[in-house]
Amino acid sequence: MSRIHEILKDSFSIEAFRGVQEEVINRTVSSVPGHSLVIMPTGGGKSLCYQVPGLFFDGGTIVISPLISLMKDQVDALQSKGISAAYINSTVPFEKRQKRLDDFVYGKTKFLYVTPERFSKEDFRFKIKRAAVDLLAIDEAHCISQWGHDFRPDYSRAGEIRTLLGSPRTIALTATATKDVQLDIIRTLGLNVSQMEIFHQGIRRSNLRLEAEEYMSDTEKIDEIIKISCNLKGSGIVYFSLIKTLNHFSEKLDEKNIPHLIYHGKLDNNERKRVQNMFMDSQMLILATNSFGMGIDKSDIRFVLHGEIPGSLESYYQEIGRAGRDGKESLCKMLYSQDDLLTHMEFIKWSNPDPAFLEKLFFLLKKKEREIHSFGREYVENELFYKNRFDFRLDTALNLFERNHVTGGSLQKKNIKIIIDELPEKLRDQKAYEVKLLNDQKKLLAIVQYFRSEKCRRGEIESYFGFEDEPDCLNCDTCL
Repeated sequence: MSRIHEILKDSFSIEAFRGVQEEVINRTVSSVPGHSLVIMPTGGGKSLCYQVPGLFFDGGTIVISPLISLMKDQVDALQSKGISAAYINSTVPFEKRQKRLDDFVYGKTKFLYVTPERFSKEDFRFKIKRAAVDLLAIDEAHCISQWGHDFRPDYSRAGEIRTLLGSPRTIALTATATKDVQLDIIRTLGLNVSQMEIFHQGIRRSNLRLEAEEYMSDTEKIDEIIKISCNLKGSGIVYFSLIKTLNHFSEKLDEKNIPHLIYHGKLDNNERKRVQNMFMDSQMLILATNSFGMGIDKSDIRFVLHGEIPGSLESYYQEIGRAGRDGKESLCKMLYSQDDLLTHMEFIKWSNPDPAFLEKLFFLLKKKEREIHSFGREYVENELFYKNRFDFRLDTALNLFERNHVTGGSLQKKNIKIIIDELPEKLRDQKAYEVKLLNDQKKLLAIVQYFRSEKCRRGEIESYFGFEDEPDCLNCDTCL
C-alpha cells in the first residue's frame, strides 16, 4: 500500500486517492491476479486506476482506447509528468509506428495506447505478443457490449486481444454500464463474475442541474439556446443527432450574429483538430454531434444542451457528464421534440439489419464478385436499395460480416469477397435479431419516460442504472 501511495504522490503530485480508486488499485496489484470492472462518473479519476498499477509493475501496460484525440490527451498528460508513454494509430507515420512499437516491446515505453482496430494488423500482432505486458486497460469499456449505447465492433474482440497478450491482469473502465452491459463486458473478456470484481462508484454529481422541456419548433429551440448561452457565460455544448440539423441551427445562429463553432464527423481531420483546440482554449459555444466530447478534458463547461434528443440514457448521461467538471453549478437541458423520435427509430432500423437482409447481401457478394470488383459500392447499393436511397443498413451489415469472418478485403477497395460457404447461424437467427431490436427500442423508450416523468430526474437516471431508492437531488426542474 505504501508503494502505491508513493507512486500517487511522486508521479502524479496527488496526496490521496478518491472514491474507490484505492480499492481498485489494491486489487490490481495484489499477488493473486485480480481483474476489475470500474464504473465511475466522468471526471471521477478512472485513469489513475490503471496508471498507478502500470507504474507499480515491471512490465508494460496496454491501454485500449476508442478515440485518437482521447489517447493523445492521455499520452501528453503522462509525458508531461515524465512518464514514458506513446500511442499508435492511423495518424502516426509508418516509421514512427514501428519505432513506438519496438520501444514498447523492448521495455523502453511503459504505456502504449492503441485502438482495438490495430490488433487486426498482422505485423502489429506478430510484434506485440513478444512484449512483456503486465496490465491490460480497456477504456470506455461499454463499447465492448452490443447492449451498450456506443458499440464498436472491434471492441468485441477484447477477449481475443487479451489471449494474444498472454491473459494479463485486466481492468475495464467506463462511466456508463447497465447490469446487462456489465455482464456482457465480463463475458466478452473471457472472464466470469468470480474473476472480475465490479466497482461501482455511483453516478450522482450534485452540481449538475437537470432540466427537460418540450419545444414545438426549431425556432423555439434556437431562441432557448441563445438565451442560455447569453445568460450562462462560459463554454457550452449543444448536441445534435443529425449533421443536417446541426448545420441548419448554425445558419440560424449566424443570422443572429451568435458566435459559435461546429464539429462533426464529416469535417476533415485538420478542421476537427482546429475546432477542438479553439474550444479548449476559449469560452465558446459549440454545436456538435456525439463524435465530439469523449476525452475532452475541459473543466469549465457551464452547460450541455441537447438540441435533438439522444438515443439512450447511457449516451445522455455520458454527454452531460462533460459539464461542470470543476464542481461548479452547470446546466444540462434536453430540448425535447416528438419529431426527434422518428430520427432515432430510423437509426435503430439501420443499426439492426434483419437476417433476410444479411442473406441477400451474402448471396449478392458471393454471386456478383466480378461486377462488385468493377463498380464497387455503387453497384451494391443499387442492387440492395433500388427504391430507397436513404437506407443505411449496408455499413452495419459489412461490419457484421468482417467481425464474423464472412468476408475478406473491403468494399471500399473493390476487392471484397466471401470467404466461407454459408452465412453463420448467429447471423441468420431471427430471434436474436428481434431481441436486439427490442433492446434498442427500450433504450429509446427510456428517454421518453425520462422526459415525461414527474419524479426526480437524477433519480430516473439512477434507477435506470440500478441505483434504487436514492434521495431526490433537489436540483432538477421536477424537484424544484
